[in-house]
Amino acid sequence: MIKIAVCDDEPMMAQELAGHLADYMKEKSMTAACSVSIFPNGRALLDAADRFDVIFLDIQMEQPDGMETAKLLRRRVDHSLLVFVTVLKELVFDAFQVEAYDYLLKPLDSARFHQTMDRVLRSLERRTVENIVIQRGTGCEVVLLSDIVYCEVLGRKVYLHKNDGTVSGYYDRLEDLERRVDERFFKCHRSFLVNLDYVRGCQDGQVLLSQGERVPASRLRERELTQALLRYMKERGI
Repeated sequence: MIKIAVCDDEPMMAQELAGHLADYMKEKSMTAACSVSIFPNGRALLDAADRFDVIFLDIQMEQPDGMETAKLLRRRVDHSLLVFVTVLKELVFDAFQVEAYDYLLKPLDSARFHQTMDRVLRSLERRTVENIVIQRGTGCEVVLLSDIVYCEVLGRKVYLHKNDGTVSGYYDRLEDLERRVDERFFKCHRSFLVNLDYVRGCQDGQVLLSQGERVPASRLRERELTQALLRYMKERGI
């Protein structure tokens, strides 16, 4: 079941968005596989007991507005795909701060909405199947690739730095890990792999990551990183 939240303080807009979702799911024969919950403001969404796979979030609302609501969700390590819906196209760059998945402008364009939902479904499918199993002592741990911000090798150990702030270390070689992950990971340095989903730029020999971390990038790999990031964004339709 795909759980979707719509948060907008304009009832007509919330119903319109819910209608777009219903039409899309009917077209994909997925009506029974989707649930939609509507919230009139950010506080109601934050107080909800449920956690959602996708959240469509208006920006212009009473406090907490959409951007502040998104920040509060991320602070509690909520991994929902956030799609902002707004009339303010100039706020698109602010959306990167909260790892927004997409940014739709009002009035909604049906073709653009369908394109976004196509990517959403692909991303959710990837989330459910893509992980690695690492050996730690006599046990093992399953780690979702989407949770890994970057990987670092120190001595004989590889350390996986995850988006919830935790770090998993285990004995391995970075070259072997590189063969197990997918195209979203880029080797920016002989000791580092970064997840392109979390990269926000590269300057002065450092990769800037969405959660504030900085990791080194070799001089020869900086240009390749930029090209890989642009190619990856294009493949995702961003």
